[in-house]
Amino acid sequence: MNETIKALTTRKSCADFKDEHLTREELDTIVQAGLNAPSGMNSQDALFIVVQDDKMVKKLSELNSAVMRDTFAKINPAMLDKPLPDPFYGARDVIAVVAKKTPTSIYDGSLAMGNLMNAAWSMGIDSRWIHRAKEVFDSDEGKAILENLGITEEVEGIGFCILGHAKTEKTKTEIKPDRVFYI
Repeated sequence: MNETIKALTTRKSCADFKDEHLTREELDTIVQAGLNAPSGMNSQDALFIVVQDDKMVKKLSELNSAVMRDTFAKINPAMLDKPLPDPFYGARDVIAVVAKKTPTSIYDGSLAMGNLMNAAWSMGIDSRWIHRAKEVFDSDEGKAILENLGITEEVEGIGFCILGHAKTEKTKTEIKPDRVFYI
């Protein structure tokens, strides 16, 4: 099996990160994979916000947790009786993907997220896709973060790619059967 197929078929998400940062070189390599993701009409509208600053990672995690809390409150208020876990699972490095609003922005940003996670895995780095970037970057605080970076165009939050090294090894999830149909 070639290395690309091996990485694509063995990748798994991580939910327990070591308390350490990746190197700038590792992050740059992962971002290059995201930048090279396919996009509709080669628009290349996905933008990448690489965060290693501990205070900003914590702030993004808190904003994400607030959205999660609001969602849970609507679904099952009893879930709020105990503290919510860190939505970033202790990861010290985050790449937030946002995309300029176009008819294909969600798809283009999603392909970029996939490239980030698969590139990380191929390098021996663990990752996980965290949702709620749309809501985070639609909030006033999220918009202020974007504005401080000089991102003034209308964008949509796609996801947070949390990165690092796992504390413990996770076994690969079994693939559900009966999901492929040939004609």
